[in-house]
Amino acid sequence: MAPPPPPFDLVIRGGTVVTAQGRFQGDIGIRGSTIAKIGDTHGNAASAQMRGLCEIDAHERLITPGGVDPHVHLTCSDASEDDPGWVDDFESGSAAALAGGITTMGNMSFVLPWETIAHRLALESEQASRQSIADVFLHPAVLSPHPSIIAELGPTAEAGVTSMKFFMCLPSFDSAGGQYQMAMRAAAAAGSITLIHCEDLATISCCTKVLREKSPNAARPLRDFPDSRPVLAEVIATDRAIAMCEATGAPTYIVHLSSARALDACAAARARGLPVYVETRPLYLHLTGEHYGHDDGALYIAQPPLRQSHDRDALWAGLRDGTIDTMGSDHAPWTRAMKMDPTLDLSRLRPGVADLETMLPMLFSEGVLRGRISAERFVAVTSTNAARLFGLYPRKGCIAVGSDADLVIWETGRSRTIRGADMHSRAGHTVYEGRELTAWPHTTVRRGEVVFQEGRVRGKPGTGKVLMRGKTEAPTWSEK
Repeated sequence: MAPPPPPFDLVIRGGTVVTAQGRFQGDIGIRGSTIAKIGDTHGNAASAQMRGLCEIDAHERLITPGGVDPHVHLTCSDASEDDPGWVDDFESGSAAALAGGITTMGNMSFVLPWETIAHRLALESEQASRQSIADVFLHPAVLSPHPSIIAELGPTAEAGVTSMKFFMCLPSFDSAGGQYQMAMRAAAAAGSITLIHCEDLATISCCTKVLREKSPNAARPLRDFPDSRPVLAEVIATDRAIAMCEATGAPTYIVHLSSARALDACAAARARGLPVYVETRPLYLHLTGEHYGHDDGALYIAQPPLRQSHDRDALWAGLRDGTIDTMGSDHAPWTRAMKMDPTLDLSRLRPGVADLETMLPMLFSEGVLRGRISAERFVAVTSTNAARLFGLYPRKGCIAVGSDADLVIWETGRSRTIRGADMHSRAGHTVYEGRELTAWPHTTVRRGEVVFQEGRVRGKPGTGKVLMRGKTEAPTWSEK
């Protein structure tokens, strides 16, 4: 008689396993940091024999891959005494992420004009290695694409950093458009993807000037904030990004898309066969621009601004039909006092909110449980598609033998109120204060270790890894 197989380090038993392709009830056996076995519990004798040194009962709960948030801000390379920048670092940010079911974060690493990409990545890799509990990958954000920076893109990709980002709303974009296109060509040749912030600076500058001339009193700037960065600014820039994608052949990723018109432009580009991919963020699914007329309107400042209800509805439709590929929190946290600073005016505000901990619970509660999207689409847009686009699949983004054991066990049906004081971000507040949600992570597993369970972060700073990546890969569409 053969001896029984050795026990697994961890067995998660009896949950409903959900991937981007479908779902089944099964057991997951984990050895070390990876998934070693998956057993379908419907009449599967092998599954019944799975034993674990530690076991978690997941009956009547859903299990999804750990979230991959491709867009966070946990470092501020140009922070100063006058403007200290965002208040979370890799430690507090990753605690918020894990509590919200996110096991992998893509941080924007701003390469200052006098720096090399390699220098900036080395600094932030060291910081992440010391502080982070979640796994991390870095996007070099290029502010000045001079020839030496362009020359770095190939070696940077060979070293495992296969993305770059730039901003159309910066003065350097219009003055160096040709250099940005050369950077996109170099990135594409290296198998990298280009992330673009799509807002047209000329339109923003003109609209802001008109608003200030019309209302020189700065006492009520926030009501006008959406008009200072109108939908047209996003559409002009998105059309331009699509044209640059067509001219260069570079896989192009539109970050934090906010409007129906910009989404339509991306859908048309995709229909023509262009490698254009779309990210949206939670703010645009759950809130509208009417908040800027409230006394606390500064808390909702984002770039692009919150839009109208028809834009929100179009984004939900885009999540359902696959026009939108990913969700990115664009987590850029400030304290309430910093956001509400009365000395700031229309052209000088603090954009960004804390959303790492709330992105997945909000989408699950408002999307899956309310029938707007399926659980399979939830997995696709919060994990699988980002893993493919950013060269992490199948290590991340799926539940499969050999993949990292990054898993979230969901508790649904029990209502919990969102309160800023309960969040792990140092921002200390949330734009969703008082909302009732009925889906929250019960347990988060990162590379086989239980790092969050029943409201408590158990992982230790410095246990997260800085990930090197492969070439970008297009998401595969599923009808789920």
